[in-house]
Amino acid sequence: MFGRARRCLRLLAPSHRVYTRQEGRDFTVLAVESSADDTCAAIVTSDRQILSNVVVRQDSFHAPYGGIHPYVAIEAHQLNMPGAVQQALAEANMAVTGVDGIAFTRGPGIGGCLSVGSNAAKTLAAALNKPLVGVHHMQAHALTPFLTTPLESLPEYPFLTLLVSGGHTLLLLATTPTTFHTLATALDESIGRAFDKVSRMLKLQWSALGPGAALEQFCLETPDPDADAGEAIPDIPRPMPGRLAFSYTGLHSTVERYLHSRGGTVGAPTRLALARAFQEAAVGQLEDKLALGLEQCRRQGVDIRHVVVSGGVASNAFLRERLRMCLDAASSDVPISLMFPPPSLCTDNAVMIAWASMDRFLAGDTDAYSVALRVKWPIEELAMSASPPGTANDQQSK
Repeated sequence: MFGRARRCLRLLAPSHRVYTRQEGRDFTVLAVESSADDTCAAIVTSDRQILSNVVVRQDSFHAPYGGIHPYVAIEAHQLNMPGAVQQALAEANMAVTGVDGIAFTRGPGIGGCLSVGSNAAKTLAAALNKPLVGVHHMQAHALTPFLTTPLESLPEYPFLTLLVSGGHTLLLLATTPTTFHTLATALDESIGRAFDKVSRMLKLQWSALGPGAALEQFCLETPDPDADAGEAIPDIPRPMPGRLAFSYTGLHSTVERYLHSRGGTVGAPTRLALARAFQEAAVGQLEDKLALGLEQCRRQGVDIRHVVVSGGVASNAFLRERLRMCLDAASSDVPISLMFPPPSLCTDNAVMIAWASMDRFLAGDTDAYSVALRVKWPIEELAMSASPPGTANDQQSK
């Protein structure tokens, strides 16, 4: 009995060697991502080539609920994951046996959703006897520009990274690929969630990218010159001035109270004015906190020359324009580079998971097949768990 148990333990941690470029080809990673409401699979090489990028969106499943329904999301991931992996392999024109490593989103995220990607990745890795790496979702967002930016323009450490999505609003100081210090985080809800709520309150038609993108598109509409000017709208707050923290509950609550006082229905000009005022206040808060973060770094002698912005909300064109103006005002003498992934890689995707895993694969620092999920995973803990180059993490058999 004990011999059988030992054999089972060995199955959880395959022996493998550190991969080197001298072997004649690049290391290829198949990655899956299922932390929230998109089912994703991708294949990326160590030579910065994206061989495939499959994103199966779940908007049609969640629209009747007005947002992400966890159980619906889990069922959709289970439905879509096999096809996403199959499509990623087909687009890359390769067999699964040609993959060198398997990566997945370990956390943070919705537990049941994470488990779908985790189980898929662990099963593939075990069946193929391939190494496995679990990736921190927010680290992956922060490192995406190292894949998508020309080599001569890569971010230089230390840099600030602003991670803005439906689940997170974070301002981080990055000093290495695994060392992040949180300067500001949301005390209540994320900017992405606030965008989604206000979009639904205004009864906007969801775009292909969801309610937040629908609000952005609505704000670009030209008012009817012959229409009534609409009602006076309330001031949308920009909370906690001078404090490095985010808060978005007050913004959507202001819109909600105003609409409730009018029976939930307002004219088109008023709806447009509300949407624009909300977007300006929401992005304005990012400007305020980014300026504070830069000032704090300056006081501590940290020279910041790059700011990386990623996450689903980073695809917002108004946000991109305003943050550029913010950085120009904060450092008029020496320009600060503002970097975004392509819009298709701002929202959740498996390309970023594959790329964030690459250094660990190449160093032989991999996870056991029994590695646990991290539904809540402070990004600072990455530095504590990072292994020195050339060593293996967790269990490995000899």
